[in-house]
Amino acid sequence: MCQVSGSIGLVNDDVQWLSAEEQRAWRAFIRLHQKLSARLVSDLQAHSKLSGADFEILVALTDVPEGRVRFQELARELEWEQSRLSHQIRRMAKRELVAREECAEDGRGAFVVITSHGREVIEAAAPKHVAAVRSLVIDALGPDELAELGRLSEQVLERMDAKRR
Repeated sequence: MCQVSGSIGLVNDDVQWLSAEEQRAWRAFIRLHQKLSARLVSDLQAHSKLSGADFEILVALTDVPEGRVRFQELARELEWEQSRLSHQIRRMAKRELVAREECAEDGRGAFVVITSHGREVIEAAAPKHVAAVRSLVIDALGPDELAELGRLSEQVLERMDAKRR
């Protein structure tokens, strides 16, 4: 967590410490992110036996019409290490949610493909997940606040993406 220098006794002239208001906003955001993520993952687990990672991958695969994505592209989209994705895909393949297909034109490449069982599972899980998102976030905000949340989120994401390049 970020701290205001005075509260922990650090002295470093090179650090632009957070003001009390900045720290309040930052900590509220972090608490929101952690609690919301935990609640949504808990709900997924209880209602559909999917982990948050399972759901993330299945959503990414259903976002493309053919339901298949090159392994490296999926890792990049999710911002996961190759090894993490490999282990997760292996676990999901054992449960027949996804399959790994070799790329015919590139012997080194592979695709991750959603299976018909994976589609059934995500289609069953999605309504409950959307209801939870609506209950926890969407219904808590007015239309203008929701638009502002979207705008602010996009602004921070754009900055993060620009700094990554």
